Amino acid sequence: MLKIAYHDIYKHPLPKGHRFPMIKYELLPEQLIYEGTCLPNNFFKPIIPDDKHILRVHNKAYYEDLKNLTLNARAARKIGFPLSAKLVEREVIIADGTIKASEYALKHGIAMNIAGGTHHAYSDRGEAFCIFNDQAIGARYLLNKKHVKKVLIVDLDVHQGNGTAEIFQNDDSVFTFSMHGKGNYPFKKEQSDLDIALENNTNDKTYLSLLKQNLPKLIEQQKPSFIYYLCGVDVLASDKLGKLAMTLKGCKERDRFVLQTCKNHKIPVMCSMGGGYSPDIKIIIEAHANTFRLAQEIFF
Repeated sequence: MLKIAYHDIYKHPLPKGHRFPMIKYELLPEQLIYEGTCLPNNFFKPIIPDDKHILRVHNKAYYEDLKNLTLNARAARKIGFPLSAKLVEREVIIADGTIKASEYALKHGIAMNIAGGTHHAYSDRGEAFCIFNDQAIGARYLLNKKHVKKVLIVDLDVHQGNGTAEIFQNDDSVFTFSMHGKGNYPFKKEQSDLDIALENNTNDKTYLSLLKQNLPKLIEQQKPSFIYYLCGVDVLASDKLGKLAMTLKGCKERDRFVLQTCKNHKIPVMCSMGGGYSPDIKIIIEAHANTFRLAQEIFF
């Protein structure tokens, strides 16, 4: 059975100006149930995890400043959200969703988190609406438990996974692969194990060709026993922050290729949703829903 992390706190209300990107967390599970792709029992409710799971990735002083709401004003501004106890609770619960989804993926081949993909969170700081790096926390959890030996992070959000690259820069047990917009945020990029920087207006054909050339080679070379897939839909031409030129069809084909490749190689995969900022919320929901539809089609 496909297991999906979801908690009501994912739709935690934020001040005006932040509402639109957040509403997808409320609408996506409703759409999946309405259309019959998922049933209520596909969803599980994450909780506040043990601090030790967060601290395997994030600096203790940074974590304590967040929990105590003593983070300095400059650091808080880089995160972008108004800092509050409710926000910190939300973010650690999202991380637990990815931890538990990782365990479900080991059992069922795939599992998902409605939220997550917070790849701009560094070990000692947050930025760009990312506070804790959920997939990094999940990866360290699996490695610490000795459930897996090698992790491949496939980050196909339109923005480079700079925080993820920094966290694992000296860790050979995790290979970081980021395929992102060359001229997009972050403008000072970190070095992933493999970065593919795309020109503005990259279309479906070019994007998919590069992905299909590189992902199978990485799997052959790295032999991962687990894959984290960050499947942001901000690659779409309609995305107001994206700068690429992909269609809904192309984005779905991207997801199909990644998930089918994982299935063919019998590598468990855990998916976090990542970004999506098209002005029309229907496009965001449709693009994200495609990932869940494909998970059901390919794995179950």
